[in-house]
Amino acid sequence: MTQRLVHVTTTDMSLELLLGPQLSAFVDAGYDVYGASAPGRYVPAIEARGIRHIPLAHATRSMAPHHDAAALLELRRRFRDLCPDIVHTHNPKPGVYGRLAARLAGVPAIVNTVHGLYALPNDPLRKRAVVYSLERIAALASGAELVQNPEDLPTLRRIGVPERKLVLLGNGVDLTRFRPDRLNSTHRAEVRAVWGVGPDDIVCGVVGRLVWEKGYRELFTAARRLRDQQPRLHFVVVGGLDEAKADQLGQADLDAAAKEANIHFLGQRDDVEDLYNAMDLYALASYREGFPRSAMEAAASGLPIVATDIRGCRQVVAPGVTGRLVAAHNAVALGDAIGEIASDPATRAHMGTAALAKAHAEFDDRRIVETTLATYDRLLARAGRT
Repeated sequence: MTQRLVHVTTTDMSLELLLGPQLSAFVDAGYDVYGASAPGRYVPAIEARGIRHIPLAHATRSMAPHHDAAALLELRRRFRDLCPDIVHTHNPKPGVYGRLAARLAGVPAIVNTVHGLYALPNDPLRKRAVVYSLERIAALASGAELVQNPEDLPTLRRIGVPERKLVLLGNGVDLTRFRPDRLNSTHRAEVRAVWGVGPDDIVCGVVGRLVWEKGYRELFTAARRLRDQQPRLHFVVVGGLDEAKADQLGQADLDAAAKEANIHFLGQRDDVEDLYNAMDLYALASYREGFPRSAMEAAASGLPIVATDIRGCRQVVAPGVTGRLVAAHNAVALGDAIGEIASDPATRAHMGTAALAKAHAEFDDRRIVETTLATYDRLLARAGRT
């Protein structure tokens, strides 16, 4: 009998863009795979992978406890109707109410991926108390906690998650999709020409949601400083507005940055794997990450990376080898590091080559699939469902 596997996220975008290749691999492994999330424009792409989508009416990324409580009850009802063998949860909020709903519905195997604890050791005590308490309670319902970032392991142990449940997963991307040879020289020149960038210009790329937490304030300041120092340096930002977040950028912010800092905003794009090939280096000025996918994609595309010295970025960037790490909230340090790499072709080449090698050694999502499948097998055997 084919086992039913349900992956729970907040949005359909997460199912497709973050988990799509993994979900396809689980289909190939013989599972009957479902994806549960709020519906959106990515549902057809999800279903094209052979995955059935379960629309959730109450899944939301905004701070809305009443919706979260309703989502828990909605999921419990769905699980009781579907009778899955495995429920696998993702993201902070679905990770809590999804695990609890699965336990209440009697699901035999429950797995959660810790993409990055939402509270960090230097966050205010009140925030840490709430987040860590919810994590500890939700972890009581799971059979395994797949931890992407090793820096989260000590915290999970300290708040009482049993060692037998903790599995260091890491993170990865599809190395057949993200690679440095996607564009030939002609196509690369055509893409750059659309941005007003010539063959001798340098492009620093950024991929991420347009929220201030991603460090755009520092990025804009750094770009303004560098505009006069290095007039051939251009910045390209790929990503859409996030209306569910209170700190999203406004259109006036984008217009000012485009005018004052020589920044091109491309919006949400489905061809980001090609866009990396038209860049010369990559920047991530974020204040908070779990294990940043965009930085791994940039590394797999052979780009040197300037990133903030925070959890997640430290796992992707080898300082002085594949790029530079700078203090978060420091626009001067960010600009200096970008300017240094942008002005030195040899450094860019060496760091890009090293970044590609690190991606192939550490960021292959096939290893993530293997670890996850092994976890499923172990939990199903324990539940007598092999």
